[in-house]
Amino acid sequence: MTTPAQRLSPVYTGMPVTIFEHMSGLARERGAINLGQGFPDDAPPPELIEAVVRATRERSHQYPPMAGLAELRDAVTGFYTRAQGLSLVRDDVIVTSGATEAVAAAILTVVSPGDEVILFAPAYDAYAPLVRRAGGTPVFVPLRPPHWHYPRDAIAAAITPRTRALILNDPLNPTGTVASDAELAMLAELCVAHDLIAICDEVWENVRFDGKPHRSLLALPGMAERTIKIGSAGKIFGATGWKVGWMVAAPAMAAVLGRAHQFLTFTTPPMLQWALAEALADPAIAGGRQASWGGSRAVLIDGLRREGFVVLDNAATWFACIDLAASGIALDDRTFSERAVREAGVASIPLSALWEGAGGPTSILRLCHCKPAATLDDAVARLARWRESL
Repeated sequence: MTTPAQRLSPVYTGMPVTIFEHMSGLARERGAINLGQGFPDDAPPPELIEAVVRATRERSHQYPPMAGLAELRDAVTGFYTRAQGLSLVRDDVIVTSGATEAVAAAILTVVSPGDEVILFAPAYDAYAPLVRRAGGTPVFVPLRPPHWHYPRDAIAAAITPRTRALILNDPLNPTGTVASDAELAMLAELCVAHDLIAICDEVWENVRFDGKPHRSLLALPGMAERTIKIGSAGKIFGATGWKVGWMVAAPAMAAVLGRAHQFLTFTTPPMLQWALAEALADPAIAGGRQASWGGSRAVLIDGLRREGFVVLDNAATWFACIDLAASGIALDDRTFSERAVREAGVASIPLSALWEGAGGPTSILRLCHCKPAATLDDAVARLARWRESL
């Protein structure tokens, strides 16, 4: 006779915890420096903290509207008008409890049993399980180091009459690379030609270090009615625990996305929404965070390169990737990562953990740079000393 626990959904009973939770757990257990899971060590901007304290004292603590406070939805549209030149209205925006909830709502809205969804490997590890939970089939198109370009022929070959959507994470986690204008145009052309919906996870849109404004697939010809753009306040302001995100889509699509959202989290804490509405209206706040992260990024990358680690070029995100093989290290990324947290006291993320199927790279490691300079210097020194013992 089976127990109730043994009769739970096989989708989840055999599923391990995410690589991020695994490595962060090891870091906590061992007192290691955590350069694995992506989050800043410092507090959010003081303006944001003051705004949420004020909202907590003075505003309602009851259910806000399901689609989000009007103030935040308007602030999101204003932010994208200034930063990306997008022409949006309030009805384009649905506020969610984090970007992962937005991804889930988008997939549940778009994908039906039997549908196929194009994903690009490496990929954020929530995408494929959510597609399968909706009854769809993820179809992976591999991207290859060191540049991680989007291969038109392979993408076109992966599209079948059952293909319903593609999920584009740009800038790309874990590599930190950004799709070129030509690649975005190609993806838009394929979406229009094959009547695909594009779910665009753009949470890193404001964490760029190449001096260029983010360009969304939403803005390309033919894409306004078939794109779901996902953003994250946690990434813009470095407040990951606030778990506030949003979906942006044409009003007819946004209304249906809201119906999926209402049966996931329904709504998001109102005091956080009021605070973020204030913060998004002041470009200097997000700009200050970006400048700070640019400095910490340089500390990590320059330190790694001084110690002989080969760092792959990128332009965005809180992450830098090192190529172990090119650095003369014979260990694969999973072995290196598991041993480094235990023996060197530094947690990281093996890129192969974000790759499904055979043939993926096995020598690339992701490290998080949005940490204090002293912490990053210590982590680099620990890895360099430990490497000498290998």
